[in-house]
Amino acid sequence: MKEIVAFSLLNGAVYGLLLFMLSSGLTLIFSLMGVLNFAHASVFMLGAYFSWQISRWVGFWPALVVAPLLCAMVGAAIERFGLRRVHRQGHVAEILFTFGLAYVIGELVIMAWGRNPIENHVPAVIDFAAFRVFGTSYPFYKVLMMGISVAMFAFLYVAFKRTRLGLIIQAALTHPQMVGALGHDVPRLFVLVFAIGSALAGLAGVIGGFALLTEPNMAANLGPIVFVVVVVGGLGSIPGAFVASMLIGLLQTFAVAIDYSWLDLFRALGWKVAPGSMLREVWSVKLSQAAPILPYVLLVLMLIVRPRGFMGTRET
Repeated sequence: MKEIVAFSLLNGAVYGLLLFMLSSGLTLIFSLMGVLNFAHASVFMLGAYFSWQISRWVGFWPALVVAPLLCAMVGAAIERFGLRRVHRQGHVAEILFTFGLAYVIGELVIMAWGRNPIENHVPAVIDFAAFRVFGTSYPFYKVLMMGISVAMFAFLYVAFKRTRLGLIIQAALTHPQMVGALGHDVPRLFVLVFAIGSALAGLAGVIGGFALLTEPNMAANLGPIVFVVVVVGGLGSIPGAFVASMLIGLLQTFAVAIDYSWLDLFRALGWKVAPGSMLREVWSVKLSQAAPILPYVLLVLMLIVRPRGFMGTRET
């Protein structure tokens, strides 16, 4: 039992931090620009494919740097030549643009790398045991993933809450004309924010690409749960996204590890459920089977009880 709890905590933390790596860029873009980017998960997918390709040419460590930079360039191009023109039409136009862009990126990935999953294995340079827990080795690449995620959270919090540049960028969202009058290039600031957010998604793709299945549908599979994280944590709140990511990661991991149903709980408490009851089939569903829907149940409950999320504000 102790071994199950220990590994569930570790794996839940890894999965939660991976969700934070993916959702942090989306939260950053929304908090500073007010843009809900539906193509964000597609940039994450590009980071996974870029890192795999670059690793084959020059190795993993250069790919860890180059792939996020390429994603930053893609994000800057999206903002400069796409969103900037669409922005004047309102938020609905922005959502439609990024939603369509996600499909375009997906088709480009298929054209470049095919429809089948690629063999994006853990690189040999980080494929070794970091430590042992209950006699079982724990891989170093998961520790690296956790370290990068925590460093990313610290960077975002310090850079955009405690520095002059971060304050200028936040002011540019609500008072762009005043910031421009003070001599700052507001459009360039927005390009910078979108590039940083896309680079964070690309960095998550580098690490998450070999932890997950790298294939053209990975953006569609991860996109919905990323928006669950952002909404549950509070739109625009980076600390909220961190808390929500960890909560969902631990919730799903423990749900998979617990192979019990509500019916088992009722039996342990001495309660009886009639054999012919219509709800018996529902109560007999294992918690591990229901694990994929738990984040969405949490989303519904959060929207009912606290619509602004854990750390969101009424204004957002």
